[in-house]
Amino acid sequence: MPGGKQIGFTLIELMVAVAIVGILAAVAYPAYSEYVKSTRRAEVSTLLLENAHLLERHYTRTGSYAEGAVNGLSMQSPAAGMALFTITVTRNAEDFLLQATAVTGGMMAGDACATYTLNHLGQRTPVDARCWRR
Repeated sequence: MPGGKQIGFTLIELMVAVAIVGILAAVAYPAYSEYVKSTRRAEVSTLLLENAHLLERHYTRTGSYAEGAVNGLSMQSPAAGMALFTITVTRNAEDFLLQATAVTGGMMAGDACATYTLNHLGQRTPVDARCWRR
């Protein structure tokens, strides 16, 4: 518009703005995704440690990991809602093994921390520091 005020944006200005938003999204989404995964890792490791605590308390009361029911064990993570990990417990009289496995097709399925184990001696796998937050 010669001699008049320009109203709106030019195509070039609009394309630059869209490009900037795209670059910001390309940087922000992976960071956000990793943050969400780290919170899920913390949650499942906490549940495994809580379950181990309940099993140890049961052992103190009964003298065996295997005898009787253990109240309060969580069998999935998160404890309520759609499971991202399933938790299994293998108990014998003198030992136990807790295992958390990422649900197939879930957000954590391809993660480095897709499978956790914790036994009666406190031995943990994987040893990756991201998984147990040591």
